[in-house]
Amino acid sequence: MRWEGNRESSNVEDARGGGGGGGFGIGGRSIGIGTVVIALVGGAIFGINPLTILSILSGGGDPAQVQQQGPAKAPPADDKMAKFVSTVLADTEDVWKQLFTQGGATYKEPRLVLFRGAVPTACGTGQSAMGPFYCPADQKVYIDLNFYETLKTRMGAPGDFAQAYVIAHEVGHHVQHQLGITSQMERLRGQSSKAQYNAMSVKLELQADCFAGVWAHHAQNARQILEQGDVEEAMNAAAKIGDDALQGSRGGAVVPESFTHGTSAQRQKWFTTGLKTGSVKACDTFSSRDL
Repeated sequence: MRWEGNRESSNVEDARGGGGGGGFGIGGRSIGIGTVVIALVGGAIFGINPLTILSILSGGGDPAQVQQQGPAKAPPADDKMAKFVSTVLADTEDVWKQLFTQGGATYKEPRLVLFRGAVPTACGTGQSAMGPFYCPADQKVYIDLNFYETLKTRMGAPGDFAQAYVIAHEVGHHVQHQLGITSQMERLRGQSSKAQYNAMSVKLELQADCFAGVWAHHAQNARQILEQGDVEEAMNAAAKIGDDALQGSRGGAVVPESFTHGTSAQRQKWFTTGLKTGSVKACDTFSSRDL
């Protein structure tokens, strides 16, 4: 991926100097591609079906109190991985700002928080084992950069564009929040059965994958960021975090009604849809009859 020398975002906070306290209690519906990581790790250690853990983690709850922090600081200038994340975030800002402007709306940029271990958020205490996630309540993306080593070694998804896809997916959840999709989901939560809500959650996650593809489409057209093999890296990452792949990794039967993120094929399909079309409208997973 061609990223070095491009603009870096100023919306990055470095909270790695100290972790957040408190027990694990994600409330306020944090949304993240990395939630699967704690499911994989927990499944390996305790022998529990990863999808069961995902179901537990997707539960609701009241937003936790956010601990008071000192002034946010920027990451060190010589931190290459932080520079990479800042550059990808800036690229998503450029793309989504342009698309929102074309639609007659204003894009409010999210902030991205680098943390290590644990971090207080408006959605509760975030932990590294969750992987990257987005908190709608404070409109921030959270990431422990050690996740990328997990993505590479434990999940078999190496490559810088696979890493960029992860950030773009979380920003996709921010776009959903800006469009009011997330709040609509929350209103439907109390009116739906568990199976119905799981099905809607799948559509939400697949749309975020599609939005990640929309970003890649426009970033490539504007700045030619893609190198040979980059798309394959993102497709591989999408495949590794499909619900069927997670369930299959434990040797159990595939239970579609328990899916919350979509199958590997679905995640690849919707990322590809966004990448090929560059169209937000093409990402309407909620109206699609064929996910």
